[in-house]
Amino acid sequence: MIKLGGIRWSVHPLFVLVMLASVVTGYFVELLTLFAIVLVHELGHVMMAKGFGWRIREVKLLPFGGVAEVEEGSGVPAKEEAIVAIAGPLQNVWMAAVAWLLGQLGIWSHEWADYVWQANVMIGLFNLLPILPLDGGKLMQAALSRALTFYGTLIWGGRVSLLFSCIMLLYAFVPALVERNAVHIHMNLFAVGLFLLLTNWTAYRNIPYLFLRFLTTRAMASSRIVARGGWAMPIIIPRGYTVQSTLQLFKRDSYHLIVIMEDKGDILGVVPEQRIVNGFLEDGKADRAVLELFM
Repeated sequence: MIKLGGIRWSVHPLFVLVMLASVVTGYFVELLTLFAIVLVHELGHVMMAKGFGWRIREVKLLPFGGVAEVEEGSGVPAKEEAIVAIAGPLQNVWMAAVAWLLGQLGIWSHEWADYVWQANVMIGLFNLLPILPLDGGKLMQAALSRALTFYGTLIWGGRVSLLFSCIMLLYAFVPALVERNAVHIHMNLFAVGLFLLLTNWTAYRNIPYLFLRFLTTRAMASSRIVARGGWAMPIIIPRGYTVQSTLQLFKRDSYHLIVIMEDKGDILGVVPEQRIVNGFLEDGKADRAVLELFM
């Protein structure tokens, strides 16, 4: 692990295993090239995130990209998350174009140029798969948050990621099924698919923790929305509605006013979202009625 520009950079153990395998099989130069491609890909994310003022704690490099841990967590706007996510694959676009051009000009051999541009295309497209924590998964999550509550985004983002991770694992066995030879299992794809499946299964089980983290950054996100004069989105709830059920109605990039209403339509009170969030974070009682916070 090294620290550059205030960011910790580390290599995931999966990448280390790939490195060791490359040494044994004699493809070390190709691996160094792959490492450089992944590094530039991830630098695209970092530079764009820095441009938005994100505070990045650590970047962990994987064979197909990287995972960045930011101070703001899920408190960043969905639009910014989408732009930062697409910044990585865009690096693969220009790198692939340069490699192809160098091959056409004869500066690089056609074989090497083909390897480099094809590697960039493969990494760029792979990262656009709708699987977290890949770039495509982050784009999917940003898109879902436009239509769903944040809690719903966590649930469906996790389910879609698990589904496509399983599809990837099954696809790794296609060569073996077609040729009826177990030796022909696509081991690299299997290893990556298994890693993504386990990662998303762990994240899915930790959705309550991820949602709590969202609530702890909610004050900062709400302040940003209020500062720019954003509209408040009302959430209408009956008098017996619980704190937990109300919090799960929050949307990512919206500021909410909670309207507590009687069955006959009489309004019992209107409260800003901060009072509910702060009340929950102070005592952790999620199963009581929202109205009890103000009695």
